[in-house]
Amino acid sequence: MTPELERSLREAGLDPQAVDGLVRAALTEDGEADVTSEPIFTPREESTGDFTAREDGVVAGVPVAAVVFELLDVAYEPKAADGDRVVPGQVLISVSGPTRALLRAERTALNLLTHLSGIATAARRWTDAMEGTKAKVRDTRKTLPGLRALQKYAVRCGGGVNHRMGLHDSALIKDNHVAAAGSVTKAYAAIRAVYPSLHVQVECDTLAQVEEALAAGAGSILLDNMTDAEMAEAVRLVAGRAELEASGGLTLDRARDVAVTGVDYLAVGALTHSARVFDIGLDFT
Repeated sequence: MTPELERSLREAGLDPQAVDGLVRAALTEDGEADVTSEPIFTPREESTGDFTAREDGVVAGVPVAAVVFELLDVAYEPKAADGDRVVPGQVLISVSGPTRALLRAERTALNLLTHLSGIATAARRWTDAMEGTKAKVRDTRKTLPGLRALQKYAVRCGGGVNHRMGLHDSALIKDNHVAAAGSVTKAYAAIRAVYPSLHVQVECDTLAQVEEALAAGAGSILLDNMTDAEMAEAVRLVAGRAELEASGGLTLDRARDVAVTGVDYLAVGALTHSARVFDIGLDFT
């Protein structure tokens, strides 16, 4: 990997070695031989092509796709940057090199680009829907195994905000924790006794639980499956003493109504677990 690409990945908040390993694993899935391309083209034949957007949206994954190209000795020139809004017909990346290599790189690069751009596009739609409010869309741990860092990066490209990256960097007291511990207060106190400075969020199903969480000292509260009226009341009750995040059954059509209640975040697992791929194609020129 070139130093320039490694720096680009680090600036995006991605681990270059982890991305390299993921791309190598993806390429390995295709096997050693390309029984379609190798009989048709000699190793010396070369081609050029463009990865082109076929719909409106937000691009993400350009430096990740670049890892594919570098591993296969394909020359590439980015024409768009991650986070850019793009339109149909807009060239995202131009490539050139041995025809066999281009065809081997095509699907792996597209799998990454279309998936990550789909997430970024979805995040941007939520962000646009809430424009003018203080609320931000936030992702969850509902990610595909092995792709969490990339998926959460794509959320950032679309204007969204990341929640915790794993179980290690932030505590989230959910209903099962409360049921097993006996109460919100007991669960919160147990975490604080071990991790006095850790960010702790408490999931609350009722306004009574919100009051209990506040009394326990919680600075972050997840409002789970509450109505807009209940969330507005929670905002009034909390009065800025804790950040509030709406969660459960949220849809894009409902995004603005939830945002205007005054919550700080909307938790949307669908950003990563159900994102539709963004339509991109490679066309030889």
